[in-house]
Amino acid sequence: MAASTAKKEGSMFSIKYFKRFIFDPDSSWLIMILLLLAEVAVNFVVINKIRYTEIDWIAYMQEVGGVLNGTYDYMKLKGDTGPLVYPAGFVYIYSLFYHVTEKGTDLKTGQYIFAALYMLTLLVVFDIYRHTRKVPPYMYVFMCCTSYRIHSIFILRLFNDPVAMLLLYVAVALFLRDHWMLGCFFYSLGVSVKMNLLLFAPAVFLLLMVRHGTLGTILRLAICAVTQLLLGFPFLKENPVGYISRAFDLGRQFFFKWTVNWRFLPEEIFLNRNFHVALLAAHVILLLVFFLVKWRKLFPSTVFGFFMKNRTRNFLCPQILLPLFTANFIGVSFSRSLHYQFYVWYFHTLHYLLCSTSLPGVVRILVLGLIELCWNTYPSTVLSSATLHCCHAVVLCGLLLNSCSDKKTE
Repeated sequence: MAASTAKKEGSMFSIKYFKRFIFDPDSSWLIMILLLLAEVAVNFVVINKIRYTEIDWIAYMQEVGGVLNGTYDYMKLKGDTGPLVYPAGFVYIYSLFYHVTEKGTDLKTGQYIFAALYMLTLLVVFDIYRHTRKVPPYMYVFMCCTSYRIHSIFILRLFNDPVAMLLLYVAVALFLRDHWMLGCFFYSLGVSVKMNLLLFAPAVFLLLMVRHGTLGTILRLAICAVTQLLLGFPFLKENPVGYISRAFDLGRQFFFKWTVNWRFLPEEIFLNRNFHVALLAAHVILLLVFFLVKWRKLFPSTVFGFFMKNRTRNFLCPQILLPLFTANFIGVSFSRSLHYQFYVWYFHTLHYLLCSTSLPGVVRILVLGLIELCWNTYPSTVLSSATLHCCHAVVLCGLLLNSCSDKKTE
C-alpha cells in the first residue's frame, strides 16, 4: 500500500514538473539552454549539408570592395544587383566580412560567422524574453528549431537584415536595463546597417519622452544623430546628396515578382503611388490608434505634452516591449512590399506579441504556423499573401482588443 502511494505521488510529481517545463514562463531557462545546444548542431548540419544559395552576398562584396578601393561617392558604388542602397554601418561591417572571408570567396567562413550571429541573436532575444515572464517555454521551440526560413536568411543567404536586427535587440536589452544612452547608440548603429529599424522609431521616441522628458529625449536623439554623422562622414564629405539619397531612399520601388505580401493585387496597383500613400496613411493612423487606445494606458501617471518631465524610475517590461514590438509589427503589416529576408524583421517578436493577446494557445500556435507557411511559400501565391494579411489582422486585433495590457503598470 505504501509503495503504491509513493509510486502515485512520484507520478504526480513528474506530471507537475513536466507541466512546469512546458507551460511555466519562470521555468523557461532550461528549455532555452537545451534549444541553444540543439541550435549549434542544427546550424552545423545546415551549413555542411544544405547548399548555399547566392542572392546578394557577391553584390555586397562588390559594393564594399569599391569603398575599400577608395571610392566614397555613393553614386558610383554598385554591385551585380544594383547600386549600394545601405547606410555606412553596413559598409564597415561587411568590409570586415570582406577581409575575413578573403574578399567574400570563403563562403564557409562567412556562413559560420552568420551562424555565430544567429546564436548571439537567440541569446539576446532569450535574455529579453527572460525578463518578461510572459512567454511559456513551448513557444521557444517554434522560435528555434521549426523555422526553416530564418535559418536560411542567416546561414544560407548571409543577408544584412539579421545584422541590423541583432543590433536592435541589443538596444532593447539595454533599454530594459535602463541604459538608454548606450541603447540609443546601438539602435542608431542598427539603423546604419539597414533603415527598416526606423519602423521602431515612433515607439522609441514615445519611450524616450516618457522616461527622460523633452530635454533628455533631445540629448538621446542627438546621440543617434551624431552616430549617423560620424559613420557617414567619409561619404557625406565626398557627396552628401548622393549618400543621403541612396542610403536613406524611402521611395525605392520594389519588384512585383519578389513580393510576399501583395501577390493577390494586380501589378499596376502594386506599383501605383496612390496605393503607397494609402498604405502610409493606414500605417500612421493605426499607430495613432494604438497610442491613444493602448500605449497611453501603459503610463497612467504620465501627462503627455510637448514639454514633458522625466520619470524617476525605469519601465516594466511590457511598457517597453509592447510599444516597440507593436510599432514595428504595424510597419511590417503595412509595408509596400515584403521580400523573403524581411521575415527576420519581426519573427523573434511574434511570440511575445501573441502572448500579449487573449487568444487561446491553440490559436497562437496556428497563427505562428500559418505565418511560417506563408513565408516558406516560394514563389508567393494569392492564397499565401492573403493568408499572411489575415494572420497580421488577427494579431493586431488581438493586441488592440486585449484588456490585459490595459491594467495599470505604474
